Amino acid sequence: MSEAVLELDHVSKRFGALIVSDDVSLTLKRGEIHALIGPNGAGKSTLIKQIAGELAPDAGTIRFDGRDITDLDMAARARLGLARSFQVSSLAPEFTAMQNVMLAVQAVSGRTFAFFKPALKDASLIEPAMIYLTRTGLEERANVRAADLSHGERRQLEIGIALALKPRAFLLDEPMAGIGAGGTRKLTELLSGLRAEAPILLIEHDMDAVFALADRISVLVYGRIITTGSVEEIRGHPEVRRAYLGEEAS
Repeated sequence: MSEAVLELDHVSKRFGALIVSDDVSLTLKRGEIHALIGPNGAGKSTLIKQIAGELAPDAGTIRFDGRDITDLDMAARARLGLARSFQVSSLAPEFTAMQNVMLAVQAVSGRTFAFFKPALKDASLIEPAMIYLTRTGLEERANVRAADLSHGERRQLEIGIALALKPRAFLLDEPMAGIGAGGTRKLTELLSGLRAEAPILLIEHDMDAVFALADRISVLVYGRIITTGSVEEIRGHPEVRRAYLGEEAS
């Protein structure tokens, strides 16, 4: 069995004359956090959309657990265990944190949403939902509406929902965005502990978080991956320092 859970093989995408993904190949291996970094407009979120199934690539192949998923839609990829969190939170704002996670637990169970209101007292949904809330540090916020959670807490809740879907891999698009230093530390600790359960492809601008979390880093510039390496290799790469870190090579 391949150690790669997710494989992109020469993936390309253009909008008219604009090339947004330029012959991209990368892998996400079991047990790792692979960070994808690059300047604004580099094409990171567009690439994630192609991996998740929101956009179709013009060329190339995407494989998940050895299966070609290039032509599968978002729902089919999610059912296979590809869990995505968004730059903009996609929670049900009027539901409590508990209810949001219960919806995910119910979805995995295969039961219909039509009878969700009676299910609010169903221990078979409540008990696992509380486990996921506890894992993400939100057990004391279980009965708070998602709309009333802090920005950082909403990102934690998104991850709790993703966990409830029993993922085989996470796609996380800027989970640290808009979170203060305390929230970033908490989320960094949470993500670090998840890699053994399911590998993470991480898009993130917070370089302190990237360097603390990543096992490997790929750098995307103008739609093309210019290098992939360890934290130490990326820190010292002269082209990366010029293109992304804004430094002159010595």
